[in-house]
Amino acid sequence: MDILLLILGFSCLITGVFGSFLPVLPGPSISWIGLLLLYFTNAVPANYWILGISLLITIIISVLDYVIPSKGTEKFGGSSYGIWGTNIGLIVGIFAPIPFSFLIGPFVGALIGELIFDSKDHKRALKAATGSFIGLLASGFIKFVVCVMYLGLFLTIVWQYKSELF
Repeated sequence: MDILLLILGFSCLITGVFGSFLPVLPGPSISWIGLLLLYFTNAVPANYWILGISLLITIIISVLDYVIPSKGTEKFGGSSYGIWGTNIGLIVGIFAPIPFSFLIGPFVGALIGELIFDSKDHKRALKAATGSFIGLLASGFIKFVVCVMYLGLFLTIVWQYKSELF
């Protein structure tokens, strides 16, 4: 049973790393579940500090995942129309059957939102849309770093308890 939980937990962590780039998969959340499964084994004693802190980090990262692209739009001079466009584009991009639509959606959404706000200032609209794209990339990078840290933590704990697990 411990080996099954170990394999399932490791699979969740690997899926979480890939999910840090794919908005359809909540990477940090899946990775956290992988850590949780490790503590369900009989060999590894529960460490509520690690689980609690990593859960808090996961929640914060999940919220920031939606906030950072909007803040990128705002930082690059976007209006509330561009911010709304970014959020709508992110949601549409997740479900659109177009390759890389999760990257294109927020950019196009911010661009359309800014053009609705001021159809004459294309340069500002493009700048705000670029801010949205940079925010999306920053958010993905942060999620990737967190997922890799969870994977490293998982492997460290497995190594520490290898004699009890195997």
